[in-house]
Amino acid sequence: MPSKKNKRKRPDLRPTIHPRNKYADKPPDFTLLASLYPSFKTFVFYSRDGRPRIDWTDFNATRELTRVLLLHDHDLNWWIPDGQLCPTVPNRSNYIHWIEDLLSSDIIPKNNVNGNVVRGFDIGTGANCIYPLLGASLLGWSFVGSDITDVALEWAERNVKDNPQISELIEIRKVSSKQAPNSVEQNGESAMSDSKLDVSCNLIECREEPLSSPSFALPTDMHTNYSGPPILLGVVRDYEKFDFCMCNPPFFESMEEAGLNPKTSCGGTPEEMVCTGGEKAFINQLIEDSVILKESFRWYTSMVGRKTNLKFLTSKLREVGVTIVKTTEFIQGQTCRWGLAWSFVHPARKIISPPVAEKSILSFTLEGLQHQSSAMDVLLSVESFFLTCGASCRLNTSSFTVDIKASNDQCDTIVKNEAQGLGNKPLEYTFNSSVGDLLCFRISVFQQIPGTLLVKASLQHRDGPLSGLFSSIVQQMEEYLTSKFCRRKAKPR
Repeated sequence: MPSKKNKRKRPDLRPTIHPRNKYADKPPDFTLLASLYPSFKTFVFYSRDGRPRIDWTDFNATRELTRVLLLHDHDLNWWIPDGQLCPTVPNRSNYIHWIEDLLSSDIIPKNNVNGNVVRGFDIGTGANCIYPLLGASLLGWSFVGSDITDVALEWAERNVKDNPQISELIEIRKVSSKQAPNSVEQNGESAMSDSKLDVSCNLIECREEPLSSPSFALPTDMHTNYSGPPILLGVVRDYEKFDFCMCNPPFFESMEEAGLNPKTSCGGTPEEMVCTGGEKAFINQLIEDSVILKESFRWYTSMVGRKTNLKFLTSKLREVGVTIVKTTEFIQGQTCRWGLAWSFVHPARKIISPPVAEKSILSFTLEGLQHQSSAMDVLLSVESFFLTCGASCRLNTSSFTVDIKASNDQCDTIVKNEAQGLGNKPLEYTFNSSVGDLLCFRISVFQQIPGTLLVKASLQHRDGPLSGLFSSIVQQMEEYLTSKFCRRKAKPR
């Protein structure tokens, strides 16, 4: 039996919390918080392994956790009424720190309109007003937070006034309930800008690389027409300049869709959670607003819940002529969200494209999963797919990952789509072979919204001799899993 001392701990290849996040090295200590705050103690229980936990399906528990985290770690007084969207502090902090990274980069020049004060605009700040509170308390940023409902405006104001140390930095602004224009052309401008797209970002790695103007037509989609209240146009004043805007958009098209996840309860009103066309239509309208406002903002940003929407939206941004696009990925537990940022400000420096190299992280989503299919089913099918071609697999059901090592011949088998023809007789292959002769990577499966899973492939040795086959192998795996688990959409008649 091998000695435990010789067993090396394999590195976790999944993205982690932002390094400047207060919770990066020290997650919230429920035992400590329960000892300090009796109101939180009532929601804490201990599992069989002795770990403190809360019931994430209990809105009162998640709200009290947010309250004590903001008070204990950020010295912020905070509360929201029943039913309002309750934010998770570590996840929202990630978004703040990512914007901090964008602003501190030297890709685009800084504007001096607001002096040394960074000024942000929070679209749909909600009763929780979480982004202005965190941005002002952590970094001293100034904010305008917009919203439409009386309840959201009232409680956002309360949360600001209850924190006099930062209250002068935050303005809460009411948005008219009138319907926003649904296209740029209605405002007398074409959606196509005369500016050229100089720079873009690799969707997975956030690298900067030059892009040529696209020659394809933007895909048409009936779900991109937005019919809600104004987002930026009609809310931002003529003379105003901002360093950035940020947005946690309505992810869903109906409250029924929003309530499909039984594992969490974060509340949320229809105005916060839902709009016709969901996040795709909302962010599409935000992009069209930005075409008119142009350099009123250095950076336009939004959170995105579905990777398929991210691909559409980045295509839209190329089409309207932005100068730069950047993306990132926010990971919290088994939940994935993306950050999307763009600008019309011309780069302050010439971006030199790095040498062409194989991407080390690739991912895709499985949408429209059959009701009986779970993340574990997909994980086991990933293992079976690679075992069938003779590759060595190490399955970890607790972290929902499979570590894979494949030789040159086995990689060729997968790329040539011959894996399914080998039957269920995997070749003998062990983890003792030389790493230099193998393609080593990890497959992770994440739950997104109900009916949607994210599958991520992480390459361990980018400079390995077989790394050039990585993307082709992931593509074959994607086709295999899609055909096996995703319901085929009926073709329109």
